[in-house]
Amino acid sequence: MIIVGSIAILCGLLLLGVSVHLAFGAILVYLAYMGGHDVAGYLPTGHWKMNSVVLLAIPLFIIAGGIMEKGRIAAPLVALAELFIGHIKGGLSAATVLASGIFGSISGSANATLTCIGGIMMPHLRKANYPQGQSAALIVSAAPLGLLIPPSASHILYAWVAQQSVLRAFLSTVIPGLILITLLIVVNQFMLRKHKDIKLEQRPENFNFEFKKRGLKAFPALMMPVIILGGIYGGVMTPTEAAGVAVIYAIPVAIYIYRGLTWKTFRETVLNSGITIGVVMAMIFMVLIVSRFLIFEDIPAIAEEFVYSVSEDPIMILLMVNLVMIIIGMLMDDISGILLSTPLLLPIVQGVGMDPIHFAAVLGVNLGMANITPPTAPLLYLGSKVTDTSVDKMLKPTLMFIFFAWLPTLVLTTFIPQLALYIPNLLLN
Repeated sequence: MIIVGSIAILCGLLLLGVSVHLAFGAILVYLAYMGGHDVAGYLPTGHWKMNSVVLLAIPLFIIAGGIMEKGRIAAPLVALAELFIGHIKGGLSAATVLASGIFGSISGSANATLTCIGGIMMPHLRKANYPQGQSAALIVSAAPLGLLIPPSASHILYAWVAQQSVLRAFLSTVIPGLILITLLIVVNQFMLRKHKDIKLEQRPENFNFEFKKRGLKAFPALMMPVIILGGIYGGVMTPTEAAGVAVIYAIPVAIYIYRGLTWKTFRETVLNSGITIGVVMAMIFMVLIVSRFLIFEDIPAIAEEFVYSVSEDPIMILLMVNLVMIIIGMLMDDISGILLSTPLLLPIVQGVGMDPIHFAAVLGVNLGMANITPPTAPLLYLGSKVTDTSVDKMLKPTLMFIFFAWLPTLVLTTFIPQLALYIPNLLLN
């Protein structure tokens, strides 16, 4: 009964718009007064678990993402993508998806990807007579690529909670991310077939010169994921060290090369990032304590027993687990979703033979899709503000992208383990 009450409080507060960390704080108060639990006894555990070098990578990546967002680092990436496919019908849309994937690999954040790429591409798409609602929906649907294309702060958390290799967790979502990019582009092209008034970009007469010019300008931005991922996968840097290098590299690139940032706005960016970091860390602390309570009360075993009482078929079990993850992702952000889903659902999927690294990919796709799925859909509402498009216009095309791009990616990732395991096994074995 206490668990039912806790879930009801959590869902009710989140639906009312209460911040995630405050909603979990309310659960702790409920447990203290109604459940006879000494919540104070859990506090040292939360503090001890957060005292981790791996966890330090998250605030560093948040700062790096903030610097890149304000530093106009995405603009040359977009210009380079437009050069190759801007003259094709649907080319600007495809460039949007590709730019989201590239920028996502730099920032590791869906929100930063949506804000930055959406702010740059939406005026271009509107000027070229692309349908506004569909274009805004595509920008929103591509934003979670920031969670799938490594490095990803969310998968650092997953590896930390599940006690798995950070590198393997990173690499598990590479193929699902590439599948999603392909499907988003194909589905969008199909949806554009009836739109005859789209204006195409003129292909430059001196293509080689323009390619060298734009490529040279985009080179510092493109080098960032190369340095970060190359350093991590080459064994030169840990993920935390790579996050620190990302911050150090992003500052001069944003200020002196792309000139989107000044030392004054840099200070403001760091302060804003500090606020985000404070909220994220408070949220992690609260969710850790609640997760500790769930483990102490043997809730994962109870959940596993309940699932097996419904069905022992592995396919049905995986479908139920996916449904739970989608619901969790619809109610909260990816970080909270990972902290809550991992201890609760990992034992269940391991029971049907799923590798923890395979589950990392399934979890990433699930939470990315849930963040754009109505009725809550935090990225959908943020995208409405960024693109200046009403949610009503975005809703139908967003559902099209969910059903024909995200869902097939989720099904393939869930039931074909090699999509998640091939690259980690290839590079790290």
